[in-house]
Amino acid sequence: MIQNFDVVGGPKMGRDNVPLLRAELKRLKLDGLLIPHEDEYNNEYLPDYNERLMWATGFTGSAGAAIVLNDRASMFTDGRYTLQVRQQVDGDLFGFARLEDGITAWLRANLRKGETIGYDPRLHPPKAVSALRNAAEGAGATLVALEVNPIDTAWTNRPAAPKGPVAIQPDMLSGKNHAQKRAEIGQAIAHAGADAAMLTAPASIAWLLNLRGSDVRCTPLMLANAIIDKAGLVSLYVDPDKLSGDVRSHLGNEVSVTSEDALAADLSNWSGKTLIVDPTTSSAWHSQSLKDAGATVLAQEDPVALPKAIKSSAELRGSETAHRRDAVPLIRFLHWLDTEAQSGQFDEIDAAVKLETFRHDTGLLKDLSFETISGAGSNGAHCHYRVNTATTLPLAPGTLYLVDSGGQYVDGTTDVTRTVPIGKATQEMCERYTLVLQGHIALATIRFPSGTTGSNLDAIARYPLWQAGLDYDHGTGHGVGAFLGVHEGPQRISKTPNNVALETGMIVSNEPGYYKAGEYGIRIENLQYVTQAEDISGGERPMHGFHTLTLAPFCRALIDTDMLTRAERDYVDEYHARVQKEIGPELDGEIAAWLKQACRPL
Repeated sequence: MIQNFDVVGGPKMGRDNVPLLRAELKRLKLDGLLIPHEDEYNNEYLPDYNERLMWATGFTGSAGAAIVLNDRASMFTDGRYTLQVRQQVDGDLFGFARLEDGITAWLRANLRKGETIGYDPRLHPPKAVSALRNAAEGAGATLVALEVNPIDTAWTNRPAAPKGPVAIQPDMLSGKNHAQKRAEIGQAIAHAGADAAMLTAPASIAWLLNLRGSDVRCTPLMLANAIIDKAGLVSLYVDPDKLSGDVRSHLGNEVSVTSEDALAADLSNWSGKTLIVDPTTSSAWHSQSLKDAGATVLAQEDPVALPKAIKSSAELRGSETAHRRDAVPLIRFLHWLDTEAQSGQFDEIDAAVKLETFRHDTGLLKDLSFETISGAGSNGAHCHYRVNTATTLPLAPGTLYLVDSGGQYVDGTTDVTRTVPIGKATQEMCERYTLVLQGHIALATIRFPSGTTGSNLDAIARYPLWQAGLDYDHGTGHGVGAFLGVHEGPQRISKTPNNVALETGMIVSNEPGYYKAGEYGIRIENLQYVTQAEDISGGERPMHGFHTLTLAPFCRALIDTDMLTRAERDYVDEYHARVQKEIGPELDGEIAAWLKQACRPL
């Protein structure tokens, strides 16, 4: 199924729906409502059923929030969506504010004394609620937790809740059966001094129980909550209709299955017990409901997060296989870009559809791993651009085209970015592409001791750009799941401080970039995993490194070889030789010949 490029959301949605919401607020004797982008599961992608922010405002971006009051409203987005938010949200209904400046600051400055503002505690983390309440009270207003979200009542044509079937992830791909995983997590819970842990992240539940779902696009998740105790026994709260007889047999008698509606009542069973609840992935409702039930909440990281990030040997083998498979459609696409697409007769949507079609041709694509970023010319300068019928640009001569895409396969998740010229590139384009490539190579080849975090390494990828007075405003690398989320923690490579060490088996992206507003964008991204620490001849400490998973040539036409050191040229030649050796035999005819030329030594 090809992704949808139709324009969704938009100003009309806000004009139609804000009056409905205000009528509901009036009925509830509320002066306003806080509306985050997040849903009850804090997923990157939301089912249509939970697109509350889009319903209220028309905004479709992945990060944002709004507050709707009876006589005014404001929309908050970060710098990635400065242009998009003004295209999609009615400026007559909403004022615009920066998410970076903080919603709390807006509340302090704009709420009026005596106003009562509602919020859905299932959609906000505990720390955020505390800050929001303090801000509201500082303005003389009151923040009230609501049992029912007013949007859910006002949304008369709300889509049905997803009922996607759940599938078993085979042990041969996961590397461990779920009994082993449950036992290990149970031991970690006991070691932390707790009786159980509440799991609110669907990806953690999927990994723990070796299950994959189909409730949201781009990520194979089932919407669910779970509680695992220190003995490894699990209470799974999920729509039972999603589970086949085979799945129930797979779960066995140490995993009980109950409807999600039963969770609230079942929390009373944990009175007097201590439960781990991750304050970054759970909602205020989870923590408060446990406290109201007489349980003690231990605010700690989800005990599944780190084991999930450290891939088993089976998961790494599967990821290798998935990336080799994905390389074939990707190289077919790069060949198309270098031949047919040079005509200037195609646009960003044509290109995105072509790449997705090539991936479908494998016969094994389960879904995209995210919505393809297909950015031509000035659109490529928006690092998180999402193409649609209203914004698509042609692949025009004299421009750069940036494509960031990935696939979900049962054995692995891919994510890759390449930048290519349409027609002849300028010298500036080549120089800045080469600076990005140098940063990419530096991160791909770095050796580092145990205990090193991603934030320790981030500057390495930026160094060539910094020396030229340039930079980019996104992280350099994110964790990636094994047939799970394409963005996965707790590790990351970023300027933002992170205290999670990079450990053997973690998959991370390597994606430095450069973006010239109004003109073009450049990004080069491969996935790589952390290798076991090994001794270096003459060294004193064993060092980790990275093994690259992604296999596709860099763009020779954009490389200024005079800027590269001998070691950097050798890296490119060795990487291209590997691509040719591993993927060349999978191709034939014109495309095989093209790859051989693309991978010839610099």
